[in-house]
Parts: sequence; structure tokens; C-alpha cells
Amino acid sequence: MQDKNKHLLRYIAAAVSGVIEKKYSCLILGPRQVGKTTLVNECLKDVPHSVKYFLQDPSLRIELEKAPSRLIGQIRALAGKKPCVFIDEAQKVPALFDAVQVLIDNKDASFILTGSSARKLKRHGANLLPGRIKRYNLGPLLWGELGFVKESAIKELSINNINEGIDYSLEDTLVFGALPGILSLPAEERSDFLKAYAEIYLEEEIRAEALSRKIGAFSRFLELAAVESGTSPNFSKLSNESGVSQPAVKEFYNILEDTLIVERVGPYLKNARKRVLSSSRYYFFDLGVRNVLARMPLDPRLIPAQKGILFEHAVMLEIIRRIRVLNKNYKVCYWRTSSGAEVDCVIDMGSSVIPIEIKSSSFVAGSEIKGLKSFLKDYDKTAKHGYVITMGERKEVLSDRITAIPWFCL
Repeated sequence: MQDKNKHLLRYIAAAVSGVIEKKYSCLILGPRQVGKTTLVNECLKDVPHSVKYFLQDPSLRIELEKAPSRLIGQIRALAGKKPCVFIDEAQKVPALFDAVQVLIDNKDASFILTGSSARKLKRHGANLLPGRIKRYNLGPLLWGELGFVKESAIKELSINNINEGIDYSLEDTLVFGALPGILSLPAEERSDFLKAYAEIYLEEEIRAEALSRKIGAFSRFLELAAVESGTSPNFSKLSNESGVSQPAVKEFYNILEDTLIVERVGPYLKNARKRVLSSSRYYFFDLGVRNVLARMPLDPRLIPAQKGILFEHAVMLEIIRRIRVLNKNYKVCYWRTSSGAEVDCVIDMGSSVIPIEIKSSSFVAGSEIKGLKSFLKDYDKTAKHGYVITMGERKEVLSDRITAIPWFCL
């Protein structure tokens, strides 16, 4: 069993260390508590010249808000050391990005910036340093970071474990999610951690993005959106139940997307003979956060009650994040026609696609792969093989073009 206090390896750590070694700069975006600060501190621990600015510190934040150019003077005062500068929660002072550009362009320093809200940067017209920095995303732990992967049966998504011996299971992730801080807590304390996360982060940070007069409605919306996570939301229903207009509901979803709390999955709309439905689906970034917002019981009783929903959610998040850490330019979609044919996940790789169904059972009946068969028939030139991800223990050939694989072989 891995020591609970042992540092967990993250896939993007190698890329960030490479950026530091080459004296390049990067921006790491991700929700709070996914380990951005820990990751950067670990990458910087042996770097001789590093400077850190933690903008969670109110006095430092106020100082730099008043005079962002002070950053230039402070870094240049280091007289030729060309440090690696770490600015944590950089979105709190968007004006700093102009100062960062000056320092990068003059080769005075390299930078590692982290942030939890693309919305704040967009809203303030922040200079996102195009062409000057690399961008990375960090989310909750992937299955390979939890040591779950036994084999990657889909070569385009192939990945290896980088941690082993962790006392945490797939069932744990379905209830409590995969934020790094959850793993070190006793089971009885995990609910309190997630409730505090929802109250402190979501209530303060995200609700602050909404108009103050809509705070109550936004709180109701959050619960409803969490319940609907993984579906194409009915804006009319959400409007009626939250007490705000449909345009406001759409804006609330934009807030969740921009603050990295939901992943939006659009429909696969390539030409086909059947009319395809075109609304997006939204998945909360972490199942534990989704469950606590939806007021679900955070104990094993939740799994039999919502097994299919939770498992689909977990697999979709894994696929989305895995594509990011593999640095692939793939697009994750879903497919559903007006006649009811459906595929949970379509990985669009440009010249080819991979359709994937997600079933929480261990046995897949022929009637459950009608959607996959329909998709493979309609897109026979680009979709050569389809897969069903299951909670079973063995791979199984279901047809000449469809294979069922256990979740740990994804």
C-alpha cells in the first residue's frame, strides 16, 4: 500500500519540468484542489533561482492590483539570475499578464502561471500571451494516476500507470470523486471535505461570478445542474425550477464551463442520413463534487441507486482527461438521432472516429448495442470499430466490429 503522505505523480509533471528546464513559460488551468500548487512546487524544488507569488495572500494581491508593474521591477532586481517565477491563482490579478509579457519578451525570466478561472481572464481582457507560453490542464486524478489501468485495449487512448499501491477503488471514485486531497482522508471525513469544498469554493468563487440578485437562484440551479450532470439539460425545466429565465440558465452553464466546473460535450454532427440532435451535454468535473451538490448520500448506497449514471460520468471524464494528457487533438462528442439511436461517446480524430458505449453491467445484450451498430453503418468510412466499456472482468467480441472491454482496459 502506498504511503498516504507520499507525493502522487501526475502525468503533466514531466511536461512542466521540461518547460522549466528549457526556460520556457506555461499556464496551468484547473479547478481548485486538483493539485496545481503542489505540482509546481514539486517541479521547482531543485530549481536554483525561483520566485513565488501566491495571490491567495490578500496583502500581496492588493499590492499587485494597485501597481502590476512592480512585478517587473522586483524581477529585474534579481540582476541577471533569470529566475523561474511561479504566480499561483494568476487570474486574481489579470493585469499582471502584461507585466509577464514584458519580462518574457526581454528574457528577464520564465514563468509558471496557474489559474482556476478562464472567465476572469476573459472578462478583464487579460493578455493570455499567445505564442509565448504553453498551456496545460490539470484535473482530478486519472485512472493511471490511481494505479487502476491493467491494459489499454484502445491504442489511441493507451496510457500506463504512474502510481501503484493506492488504497482507493473505482467505487470510491464513484462516490467521493478523485480530488487528490480525498485520498489521504479517512472515509468518514471525505463527506465533510466535499461539503466544505462546495460551500467555500463554489459558493464564494463561482457564485461571485453571478449577479448578486441571482445568488439564490444560482444556488438552486447548481443543485439541479448537478442532478442533470451527464445529460442534455432541459433549459425550460431548469428555468421553471430555479426561478430564472432560460437565457440566465444558459449563462449559468457558461459560468460553470469557464470556471472549469463542468466539461461540455457537444453532439457529433458530421453528415449522415439521420437527423442528429444538436444540444450539448455537461459533466461536472468531479463525481464527489457533483454528488454533494446534488445532495446525494455520500456512502456506498449511492452506487446501486445511480450506478449507470455514475459509471458513465466516470468513463467520460477519464476519456476527456486522458486525451488532454496525451496531448491529442481529438474531440469528444456524443451521438443521438431523432429516432432514438444513441452512442454515449464519439472520439473524433479528424480522419477517423471511435464510437464508445458505456454500460455499468458486466454482460452486454445484443439489444444494448443497436446504437453502435447504427453508427458504424452510417459512418462506415471513418468508424472501423466500436467499443463497449463495462464493469465486467473480461474482454468479449460482440460482433465483427464491436468489442466489450472492462473499464480497467480502457
